[in-house]
Amino acid sequence: MEPWLLYALLSMIFAGVTAIFAKIGMDNIPADLGLAIRTALIFFLVMITAWWGKVFTNMPDMGRKQWAFLIASGLTAFLSWLFYFRALKEGPITYVASIDKASIIVTLILGFLIFKEPLKPQVMIGGGLILIGMMVLVWK
Repeated sequence: MEPWLLYALLSMIFAGVTAIFAKIGMDNIPADLGLAIRTALIFFLVMITAWWGKVFTNMPDMGRKQWAFLIASGLTAFLSWLFYFRALKEGPITYVASIDKASIIVTLILGFLIFKEPLKPQVMIGGGLILIGMMVLVWK
């Protein structure tokens, strides 16, 4: 198995469990407090991982483009998490998680437009099925 595939599968599993833990953890507290606690822990663990892997030595090699896009990515991740936690606090986890995971459709579209990734039939069908699946899961 390719390392990226293993990482993607592990990410999928941990992301699914994360939503359950977050929903339970926000019982009787504001969503923003839950997000703050989770994000503080993530920051601490990421910094330890980066320090352990000695990746900070690569910072002088970064150009303005890398800085700009990583900052933009951080801002969009913040907004995603902010709205995700607020939705998770207020709504049913199955609906919130289904809609959130449908973000893959946005990623597929941007991948085609920005990275010129091939528009293969299986990607179009898979993306369509994800969209249909999300709609079926949240249909009232």
